[in-house]
Amino acid sequence: MCKIDPRMQPYLFEIGYERWSRAYSKVKRSMVMTSNIVESINATNKDARELPIMQFLEYMKNLLQQWNNKNRKSAMETSTELGKKYDKLFRENLIASEQMMVRPATEKLYTVLEGVRRNIVCLEEGTCSCGRFQMDELPCLHAWAVFKNQQLKAGQYCSFYYKNDNLLRTYEFSVNPMPYESLWVIPTEVLEDVVLPPKGRRNVRRPRKERLKPASEKEYKRGFSCSVCGQSGHNRKTYRNRPK
Repeated sequence: MCKIDPRMQPYLFEIGYERWSRAYSKVKRSMVMTSNIVESINATNKDARELPIMQFLEYMKNLLQQWNNKNRKSAMETSTELGKKYDKLFRENLIASEQMMVRPATEKLYTVLEGVRRNIVCLEEGTCSCGRFQMDELPCLHAWAVFKNQQLKAGQYCSFYYKNDNLLRTYEFSVNPMPYESLWVIPTEVLEDVVLPPKGRRNVRRPRKERLKPASEKEYKRGFSCSVCGQSGHNRKTYRNRPK
């Protein structure tokens, strides 16, 4: 971090871990991205932004229709209790929990031995000392070891939002297609509304399509150097002082 930008470390420490680390976040994020959504949309409609406004809106409507229909179809074809993404992680943790020793302290508190490591699982609070159980809201491998040892159902300890039924509800509202413009029913108050151009002065240069990337995201090309003198800018063949 300090190699990229020395100013970054004190700034991140000052604002607090909960602002940039999911492990310290005071809000449960449930493995769902909650930032950079605007950048994802902008990357998708980069070329479409050159279109006139009506054609651009038509493009965005078709894009949202496609996404919504694809995700709804994927959820309908899923036969597991959890969505595809979460069911895969669910089963990976199940496989990783093999050959672990479980020592019960109470009905809700357990010690799970993973080699020389000792992990504490609390079923009442849904936590594990490894941090994955409460952070992902999905049973970690240590919690899975407890479930198998006590013959408990692991599905009840998964987040409400990971269930396939709830994923279906997310996409139950379709993006309706638009009829031809001549068939539109436009209210009178909308027709009488006068839309003026925005106030402001436009820059002389052409609008930028891409954001300015920081130094941490730039890709640096590896330079070549001469194998004789070790300096950059030329190679062995173009070395002027090479012996003849």
